[in-house]
Amino acid sequence: MKQLITLILLIGLLSCNNQSSKIKTLQNRIDSLETKLTHIYKPGFGVLMSNIQAHHSKLWFAGNNKNWNLAQYEVKELKEIIADILKYQNEREESELIEMINPAIDSLNIAIKQQNSKSFENSYLFLTELCNNCHQSTNFEYNLVKVPKNSPFTNQDFKSLKSSSFSE
Repeated sequence: MKQLITLILLIGLLSCNNQSSKIKTLQNRIDSLETKLTHIYKPGFGVLMSNIQAHHSKLWFAGNNKNWNLAQYEVKELKEIIADILKYQNEREESELIEMINPAIDSLNIAIKQQNSKSFENSYLFLTELCNNCHQSTNFEYNLVKVPKNSPFTNQDFKSLKSSSFSE
């Protein structure tokens, strides 16, 4: 009987030691992955906002040239960048306010679908105003957004080649 109890205790100890070893191995893997995560590229807020600036500008020239497919594409790009800001920079105060531009985005989508130049212009001005309101609210009022006069994209023609609708 003593031998049976000793055998059971020995198996239990070996089992616990094996569990402890597995736990330590798993913890080491978790620690290694956490270290790797700290070195993965995460786009900075400024990079994402510069992307918004580029698409904001392209959107203006697309709409002004009645290139509704390109205008709709640029709105889609703006929405993707907003999603990236919420994903990668969610701890920033500015990120909490970024969705304030959604009404202007919705308005732009309607104007583009209707291919209404005047409505597009008003919606674009509304978007620009909301960008500046956000900058003011977050103490970035020195970063004033305006309607572009000249395209910085000299390697892109904003005129429409065809009039079909954009589809995702």
